[in-house]
Amino acid sequence: MIARLWLLIGVLASPLVQADPLKFPAKMSIYGQECGSCHVPYPPSLLGRGEWQQITNQLDQHFGVNASLDEKTRQRIHDYLQHNSSPAPRAMAAKGQLPRITQSPWYKREHRNIGPNALKVLKANSMSSCQVCHGITE
Repeated sequence: MIARLWLLIGVLASPLVQADPLKFPAKMSIYGQECGSCHVPYPPSLLGRGEWQQITNQLDQHFGVNASLDEKTRQRIHDYLQHNSSPAPRAMAAKGQLPRITQSPWYKREHRNIGPNALKVLKANSMSSCQVCHGITE
């Protein structure tokens, strides 16, 4: 009975504890500079190669923003993401939609205990504010 109580306390408190650091790309990399100028440069391993290809091929329609780059820069970022991504798909994008890390089964499973109240306490804008809990390591 006491063990179950401690388990329950651990589960309830877990959203308030800092998560293990993710390996975020260096800010000095072209990916870190370009993509990190608007949002956290997400770890490439959080999406599969095909998913990153969808994103880098549609930068003019990047989640409602035109994030177009010159072809040389786009290709360098694309190559970096392909080299460092997951070999398998990670997100389940609806037809015609770009894949979202926050919609992947892995992400949902890992963050299932984090609710709106935890976001308020942590002062996170959204579930895609990874740096709030994980920090950014270079």
